[in-house]
Amino acid sequence: MQAPNERDRTDAPSARQLIIGTAAALVVALLVLVTVVMPAEFGIDPLGTGQALGLLELADASEGPLETVPTAHKHDYVEFILEPFQSVEYKYHLALNSSMVYSWEATGELVYDMHADPEGMEGEEFVESFEQGTGTSSYGTYHAPFTGIHGWFWENRTFEEIVLRLHSAGFYEGSVVFRDGGSYEQALSPLFE
Repeated sequence: MQAPNERDRTDAPSARQLIIGTAAALVVALLVLVTVVMPAEFGIDPLGTGQALGLLELADASEGPLETVPTAHKHDYVEFILEPFQSVEYKYHLALNSSMVYSWEATGELVYDMHADPEGMEGEEFVESFEQGTGTSSYGTYHAPFTGIHGWFWENRTFEEIVLRLHSAGFYEGSVVFRDGGSYEQALSPLFE
């Protein structure tokens, strides 16, 4: 049997080394707590690092199912008649994070595109599309990822007249119609008076 080599043997740390290591770990933990955890979790930022690192926004994030807003929601109902190969675009003015519920139904198959244009941005490169397809209906909830106009483009590619009906309720300010080469603001038509 071989004798243990002096270099292979490790000694247990001394009490002094354990105290120094523990103190260093506590200092690092305290720094992480004050610079990162407190700003991100509780919105408390004594050193200003949470603001500098953008962590204060995390403390404001709502994790609950309830979201309150400062204004009442609105209802809208609109109906369009689309002759063969006609199209219409109907959009709502929504602020960032505003929401709406919607349902649209048509008497025939339409080509559609649910998309949005950011406020102050002109051009097709800024348009963001969320759903495209063909169908006779769609139902859902929409949350605006930015302030702008948000809604649908529908086109009748059949030889039949199609009636399109849209019902919605949400936190929008108004609506706009794009049709026949022009656009105009549309008064909201509430379902209930």
